[in-house]
Amino acid sequence: MIFRTLLVLFAALGISHGQLGAQAATAKATFGGGCFWCMEEVMDKVGGVLSTTSGYTGGSKKNPTYEQVSSGRTGHVEVVEVVYDPAKVSYQQLLDAFWRNIDPSTKDRQFCDGGSQYRAAIFYHGAEQKQQAVASKHKIVSSKRFKQVHVDVQPAAEFYPAEGYHQDYYTKNPVRYKYYKASCGREQRLERVWGRK
Repeated sequence: MIFRTLLVLFAALGISHGQLGAQAATAKATFGGGCFWCMEEVMDKVGGVLSTTSGYTGGSKKNPTYEQVSSGRTGHVEVVEVVYDPAKVSYQQLLDAFWRNIDPSTKDRQFCDGGSQYRAAIFYHGAEQKQQAVASKHKIVSSKRFKQVHVDVQPAAEFYPAEGYHQDYYTKNPVRYKYYKASCGREQRLERVWGRK
């Protein structure tokens, strides 16, 4: 009886039984870890991740462009939006991948990219993600590995996909991407911060 009542309610809301199952099959996570090209590569390699999109969030300007965000005046952060299958990868595993690929000790900077638009941040979707994100930060702070931990944990705001040429940059422009990543010293710094993988 309760199940039937729920189906009637969902039908009234325009949600079919099939759609309900499809909605529960995926979840979203949003992370700012400096250059979004690099965070896209990191998250794409995590099993259970279905897609990644580079973009901007957390600021005040509607539909910002890369030039506007990179000026540091919009309040937005370069982020990667991750769509994943919770049956194959947990949010905690995504948090682990995030932490292992940032330098939490730097404020408004990640590697060679400086400015508030490159700050490290976790944008949570819902109470459960908030709880896990806060707990993961507390664990890092409690480890006393870093004098200070400069990682924001805040609710997900409106997400604006970046321009097309930014999407999958590391696969579409592998030579340029490898040069950027090497000259930025990202891998070397990560090894100093976290040790060898």
